[in-house]
Amino acid sequence: MLVLLVESDANLSWLWSRQLERAGCRVLCAQDADGATACLREAEIGVVILSLALGEGDALAVADFAAYRRPEAKIIPITSRRFFSDGSVFGMIPNVAMSVNAHTAPEDLAAIVTHYGAAD
Repeated sequence: MLVLLVESDANLSWLWSRQLERAGCRVLCAQDADGATACLREAEIGVVILSLALGEGDALAVADFAAYRRPEAKIIPITSRRFFSDGSVFGMIPNVAMSVNAHTAPEDLAAIVTHYGAAD
């Protein structure tokens, strides 16, 4: 399964991608909306891990583009805020699998990704 990891923090991106690779995923990393949309144009992405720390406008632009270009891809938004604790993210992004807190352990994130990526 090919995973697109969209995270502006290079250290966090490296940590998460290593754990995903150990779980058997192939990982592409993007640090901004432009890089993410380029990956979505070029590759058959199965799961998008999308950091909402990119900024609400950029993160939603990536999610919208993913819904258009890769409607089969599951999106897992990651946030460190309680803003989406009410479930509103499911109404804003059509192919959200679930929302995850930024402090989720890397091995738990990998388990979530492999679960939702294998669901189809």
